[in-house]
Parts: sequence; C-alpha cells; structure tokens
Amino acid sequence: MNKSKTTITKARNWPRIFIVAITLIILLGVGSVVVVRTYYNNNLKPVSGNQKLLIVEIPLGSSVKAVAKLLKMDGLIRSEWAFELYIHDHNLGDSIQAGTYALRPSQSVAEIISDITQGKVKTDLVTIIPGSRIDEVRKVFVEDGFKGSDVEKSLNPSLYKNHPALVDKPTDANLEGYLYPESFQKTDTTKPQDLITKFLDEMQKHLTPEIRNGFVAQGLTVHQGITVASIIEQEVSNTADKAKVAQVFLKRLRSNIALESDPTIIYGAIISGQPPSLTYDSAYNTYKHAGLPPGPIGNVSESSLQAAAHPADTDWLYFVSGDDGVTYFSRTLAEHQALTAQHCKKLCN
Repeated sequence: MNKSKTTITKARNWPRIFIVAITLIILLGVGSVVVVRTYYNNNLKPVSGNQKLLIVEIPLGSSVKAVAKLLKMDGLIRSEWAFELYIHDHNLGDSIQAGTYALRPSQSVAEIISDITQGKVKTDLVTIIPGSRIDEVRKVFVEDGFKGSDVEKSLNPSLYKNHPALVDKPTDANLEGYLYPESFQKTDTTKPQDLITKFLDEMQKHLTPEIRNGFVAQGLTVHQGITVASIIEQEVSNTADKAKVAQVFLKRLRSNIALESDPTIIYGAIISGQPPSLTYDSAYNTYKHAGLPPGPIGNVSESSLQAAAHPADTDWLYFVSGDDGVTYFSRTLAEHQALTAQHCKKLCN
C-alpha cells in the first residue's frame, strides 16, 4: 500500500473525527445538564399531596442552611441542597423572615419560599401544645378570639359521648388528656366545638389498635394508659428516655410502690385553684397516695403513648432529671439519692 496515500487519507479524516468527538462531548455535556436539571426540578416539587398543616418556627437569624435542614426534618422539602440552590439562584438569601408558619407537604419549594420570604406568618391557627392542661386549652381558645362561655360549653364531654376517642373514658371524667396536641385553622364561622372535635379526631388516629392492645398488655385500661402517658409527657421530653420512665412507673405500680411524680402533685394543686406546689395534698399527690391519679394530667404526644404501651425492657425503680438535661436511672434508693445529689442541685431545689 502507498504510505503517502494512507497519510493523506488519515489527514483528510482527522477533521471529521474531531467534529464527531466534539459533538459527542457536547451531547454528553448537554445530556448531563439535562439530567441534573431534571433531578433539581424534581426536588423542587411537593413532598406529597398531604394537605395537613405543619407548624414551623423559623428562629431569628437562621441561616439558609439551617432553614433547609429544619424544613427537611419536618418533611416539607425533598432536598436541602435544591432548596439552598433555589434560594441562591433567586437571590433570596436575605429575604427569609423569622416567625411561625403553617406549611403543607403539598406545597412546592417555590410556594414555601414565597411564604417564608413574604412573612406570611399564620395567625388563624388554634394550637394545643403537648402537655397542655384543660385550663390551658381554654385559655388558648379565648386568646384566639372565642367567647369564654362558648369555650366552656364546648369542653362539655357529653357533646362528644359517641366519639370513638372517648369510648373508654369514664363517664364522670372530663376531656383532660384526650385533646391531641395539634394545630387547626379557624375561620369566621368556626365554632369551638368544631375544633374540639378535630382535636378528638386526631387523638383517635393515635389511639390505634396497637396502642390500645399495648395498654392492655401492661394491665392498663385505655384511660389508665393515657394517664400514664400524660405523666411521662410531663416528666421527660427526650423520646429515648420515655420508654424507660414508663418502665419505672409501671414497675412501681405492680410493686405497690407510690409513683412519687412531682408533676401530678403540681397538677392537683393547680386544678384546685392553688399555686403550684409539691406539698399540696389531693388525689393527685402520688407521694401520699399509691396507684395512679384519678386521670390524665394533660394531653399527650405520640411518643408518650408509645412509651406507655411499650415500656423499655429494663428494671429501674427510680429516675431523676439532672441539671444537664440527662435523665439518670437507678435500681435502689441509695443509688437514686447519690445521683440526685450529684446531678440535680438546681432543679431539685
């Protein structure tokens, strides 16, 4: 074969090869951009079609990254990086406003950002927080614009006697413990009774067969289970500790040892119209009276219900919440007193 002819042929083919190579590179680049852009756009879509309102508190001075993490943890956005990139692309980093917002998983990133950058803080919500007593619920309703007399009427248990959340409630008990902590919107036509029904509906959702059966397995009625859960709610906030605290109370009940729960004594004083006290004697004084108090001492969260229904597999008999926020458990009174002296100098005084 003629070498010069081969060389000429290769030389002629080189531009064509170069063009093909460049074209492939461009196509790959464009393809990558399309894939990334599609992935990015998908992460800007709503998390789900769930219309449930979620209350989000954006603290003053929060960074974009902190807000993204908060929204992701609450299940309101698909991706932190997509949220941050959207904020950056639209130059909205300094526009996020602190406040309390009611957001839905059905909102897109653009819609959520519109709310929190325009300061669309929700003021038409009635919110019951975990651990609230009936008197605190009454106060919330009045502060939200309802007439006191209407609120008082709406808290009459007889209005809801056929509600499934109340089928196990003793007939002489009020609604204490049965109004699940949640937020609901109100309008000009909303009545207090409408909202009470919604809070009861929410409680029924959490009183699942699994929870009810868990109470029974612990030798408790549903009402007693809610009572135990309400004490746990007041005693500790760390979810990881709740099952252990439940185990302590249930073991003391079975051993006929007084519960010795400070929150129950305080509750008894407050509902009697007295200042909060750790010495007030009532049926709720679980230092002086064995067994459970007459009923719940406030409403309960899911984690407290779960703890009462499924206590930890431990054998503690005492616990104390330390000044450092840690809950310390022990098996003997001597160990408990030592841990109290070491870790609870401020709170216990």
